[in-house]
Amino acid sequence: MTKQQIPVVVLSGFLGSGKTTLLNHLLRSARGTRIGVMVNDFGDIGIDAMTVAGQVGSTVSLGNGCLCCAVDASELDEYLEVLTRPELRLDVIVIEASGLAEPQELVRMVLASDNERIVYGGLVQVVDAAEFAGTRARHPETDRHLALADLVVLNKADRVAEPELDAVHEAVAGLAGPAAVVRAAYGRIDPELLFDRVVPDGEIEGQMSIEDLLYGDPDAHDHPHASYETLSLASDTALHPRRLMEFLDSRPDGLYRIKGFVDFGAADPANRYGVHAVGRFLRFYPEPWAPGQERLTQLVLIGSGVDGGKLRKELDGCRANGPQDAPDEHSMWGVLRYVQQPDEPAEES
Repeated sequence: MTKQQIPVVVLSGFLGSGKTTLLNHLLRSARGTRIGVMVNDFGDIGIDAMTVAGQVGSTVSLGNGCLCCAVDASELDEYLEVLTRPELRLDVIVIEASGLAEPQELVRMVLASDNERIVYGGLVQVVDAAEFAGTRARHPETDRHLALADLVVLNKADRVAEPELDAVHEAVAGLAGPAAVVRAAYGRIDPELLFDRVVPDGEIEGQMSIEDLLYGDPDAHDHPHASYETLSLASDTALHPRRLMEFLDSRPDGLYRIKGFVDFGAADPANRYGVHAVGRFLRFYPEPWAPGQERLTQLVLIGSGVDGGKLRKELDGCRANGPQDAPDEHSMWGVLRYVQQPDEPAEES
């Protein structure tokens, strides 16, 4: 992508679901990733630096390259402008929805923003697996929130017996539709599920940092991260734009993120296309091939409960099979629908 955009993730969940625990986990495991957080109440965020800021309009540095702002919904655009300043070099922004606005309103505000430095990163709904029935009784809007989610974190899974957990998972998945549903304990989801974690220079990915060795992870409790699947595709054969769009338009339930670059060959020989998909949202970013650059399609798909073998077979079927399979002049129209034009508001797919 010519201009690297910062994904904006909306984090939602009712009181007690473990949303704040999840947010703290992301901040503690940030390491080389610079996270901007927007919340309206610092009260339960377990970071010492938060105690110096207790009012709307405050911004504090968390000492690990991350920043946190206290805002209200009316200031969302203003603080997105602050957090996307190039000198801050943030990699991702997380908006904590509780107390700010209905999550769908925050999603609409992010999608409607004219800030060219951001891109929608998905709506993450955190659910308390142990209190799901009670939460639905107290908050009838639960069903509507789940239907809007791009990813559902079924938290506190360690507190529920397996048969009951399976039943809750099935009920949540039924309400969430195509959204990925992952189980977690103590809010421990792998940051890679939400955003691309930056590995500090000189650190081998997966290696423990000095910070980990000195302080450990207070959320660890010997519980693994929420499980998900990652599928990678690299091809030196161009993809047929029409068949790729057929795949993307019918992507299966549980496929949460797609990222990478696509070579459409003769359909557009001048450009490669960055692709960013999260939940129902899809965007392509054309940029010229660099002189001498190897023409490859490189995609990564991330989800939960997906059939990796079937996905790979479907992606393989998107390849253009020689001159007899050359795309026609109209084949790029489907792709170009998802290329944002200047002054055009973003929209969900």
